[in-house]
Amino acid sequence: MLQTKLFNIDLPSPFILASGPRSYGAKSVWEAFNAGAGGVVTKTICPKLPNNPTPHIVQFPARELRNTLFNAEEWSDISWGDWVYDEFPKLVGHPGVLIASVGHDAEGIAGFIEEIVLSKGVDIIECVSYAGKSLAPLVAAVRAKTDLPILAKLSFNWGEELMPIAEDALNAGCSGFTAIDSIGPALKIDIETGLPDLASEGGRGWVSGAAIKPVAMSIVADLKTKFGKPVVGTGGVYAAKDAIEMTMVGADAIGVCSAPTVHGNQWFTKTIKTTEKWLAEHNYATLKEIVGYALPNLRPTKFIDGLVFHFDPLKCTLCNQCVVVCPYDSRHMEGEVRKDESIVMLLDRETCRDCGLCTSACPVDSLTSTLATG
Repeated sequence: MLQTKLFNIDLPSPFILASGPRSYGAKSVWEAFNAGAGGVVTKTICPKLPNNPTPHIVQFPARELRNTLFNAEEWSDISWGDWVYDEFPKLVGHPGVLIASVGHDAEGIAGFIEEIVLSKGVDIIECVSYAGKSLAPLVAAVRAKTDLPILAKLSFNWGEELMPIAEDALNAGCSGFTAIDSIGPALKIDIETGLPDLASEGGRGWVSGAAIKPVAMSIVADLKTKFGKPVVGTGGVYAAKDAIEMTMVGADAIGVCSAPTVHGNQWFTKTIKTTEKWLAEHNYATLKEIVGYALPNLRPTKFIDGLVFHFDPLKCTLCNQCVVVCPYDSRHMEGEVRKDESIVMLLDRETCRDCGLCTSACPVDSLTSTLATG
């Protein structure tokens, strides 16, 4: 049910372990494949070894940013030579796709890229650059050495230049995109000590995980709509629901880093089962059927015709959250919690601005809305 293809390469599942701590070497790569990952991206291979500060990865408390990480981790601490002559040979015969991540500029990879692309078992190259202007030249340097598919990894941090950078990367020879990299620079302070949580320069780091999913989805949708090329949607996928959302906005495969980092590689096994269950319950034979499903619903203009609200008193628990969050004091409730229709929702249509916050705040879906024209 979850078998898919990326650049015509068969993947047993759409979930790809993104470049990060759990893809540090052959041993960890095999662990991800054995847990059900359809692909693995190595930690980014660079000409120099990193000098990571300690500590360099922390998890936000759930009360602040649930399922979100903050890190100042650099690239692979295994040299390119050890990857070529020791790690990659151990990965021959792997399932799915093995993606070698390389960076960060054309000059840096010149001394080893040919050995990387000729390594047995490597199926795809991912180009990673911290500077948008370096991405296209990096892609071009890799393309000059191989016919393998190339993924260009994109960053939200490039702002309005992101889409032009993506187009330049395509013109330079990339085959598709990974979107997106972690977001930053960012800062987190321990209020008891006044010290930064990370030991990096200036305490700065990069945010990944659930907090960046809406941003990643927006970029995936734009890439798929504008270019129609394969996209590995990466950023904030923590559960089957997230993977389905990412697929619906155009992702051909799903990159995950923070979730398996926090929950272990068993995350793949569990999430595959949950995703398959959702597809079966919704009468889909394959995940491929919903790739881009939501894109036609992304309107080119604003909807301003108002909302029609629907209230089910039998679901309501009188938590009063819809009343609390209304900025215009338009909602009021009367009644007791009973399994009948004694609960009454009162709405002042004169003051209501149809912002929709109340429906999204309802924890039991007793208050919902539809578009006025729908």
